[in-house]
Amino acid sequence: MPGLAHRLVPTTALRDLGPTETPRVTTMELFFDLVYVFTIIQLSHYLLEHASWLGALEYATLFAAVWWAWNYTAWAANWLNPDHPSGRGLMIILMFCALMMAVAAPQAFGDRAGLFALAYVAMALIRAGYMTLAFRGQTMGRNYFQLGAWSAVSGLFWIAGAVIAPLRLELWILALVIDIAAPYCGFWLPGKGATPMSSWTLRGLHLFERNQLIFIIALGESVLLLGGFLVSHDLHASSWIAAVTGFLLIVSLWWIYFVDLSQPGEHRFEHSTDHTALARAGLAYAHGVAVCGAIVTAVAIEMIVAHPMDAIHAETAVIAFAGPALFLLGCTIFHRVTAERLRLIYLLALAVLAGWSWLALSLHLSALQLGIGVLAVMIAIAALGHRKSL
Repeated sequence: MPGLAHRLVPTTALRDLGPTETPRVTTMELFFDLVYVFTIIQLSHYLLEHASWLGALEYATLFAAVWWAWNYTAWAANWLNPDHPSGRGLMIILMFCALMMAVAAPQAFGDRAGLFALAYVAMALIRAGYMTLAFRGQTMGRNYFQLGAWSAVSGLFWIAGAVIAPLRLELWILALVIDIAAPYCGFWLPGKGATPMSSWTLRGLHLFERNQLIFIIALGESVLLLGGFLVSHDLHASSWIAAVTGFLLIVSLWWIYFVDLSQPGEHRFEHSTDHTALARAGLAYAHGVAVCGAIVTAVAIEMIVAHPMDAIHAETAVIAFAGPALFLLGCTIFHRVTAERLRLIYLLALAVLAGWSWLALSLHLSALQLGIGVLAVMIAIAALGHRKSL
């Protein structure tokens, strides 16, 4: 058996890097991300079809699971060589698990709960088990063993939630709490203690690039929803104005992220000596919130373009606020971690967006008017983003 493990998971499957060398993003990693184009479409459609408080909570649960599965795979590829035959095999297996999660997502709280939970748990345990073997005899092997143990515990709640339908949401939220809290607990185990963050020898610039690429995919969902609607519907003056509004809203998110935040983020990773702590807060958590916001914004654009002249309902107002607000909240956390200070202009924008959405709902404004107001706020943030004093 040890000989089989050595053949299937050779230590040569790990990247061979110099002390200051940054891993490059491989085509295998980009290929793996293709699944998430489909996954994000599934998640945005889920929120569109379940635009209620319960639906939003279910969407958040599904998104958190999808994000955490992607995030842990991106971290693993920081050490794993995805172009090695063994590493490539792992990435393909994980890609299939991610595809099964996406296929199950629309009915994850129904008939396909088992498929979603099994795919998520399998992805977590296979990834952790592989990395434990690849790092055998090293500190990182112990780290991944303890990560895998936490994944096994959370997996019990994922499977229990799939089996016990009346408690599914509650059990899955508990499972997510275990998964997401685990890094901050250092994957502590009785008798073994915690894994110090300094023992996770991360190369942050590679992971930062991976997060930038997944954010682009999230923005792509907005383009797909907007373009798909315009292709399949008659276009009138209000439709054109709404489409331009939606398009510029997508541009504003891109501008704020890549023009205002990316350069300071790259600079911090280039000069920081603690990439792991920086990546944990600034990428694993902050980027998850920002990507979630980009997907919710895509849903808001769809709702605005579909009925531009209709008076808005509470669901439209809340989603139109929540998308940009979550994005800005993620940006705020990221900037706080990388620049070590708050961007007050982002927090001010959150307050303005909340006030505008409430006012638009109270005055029974149209979806187009709501969208134009949200766009005005985001354009102002993009225009003022270069002022570092704000």
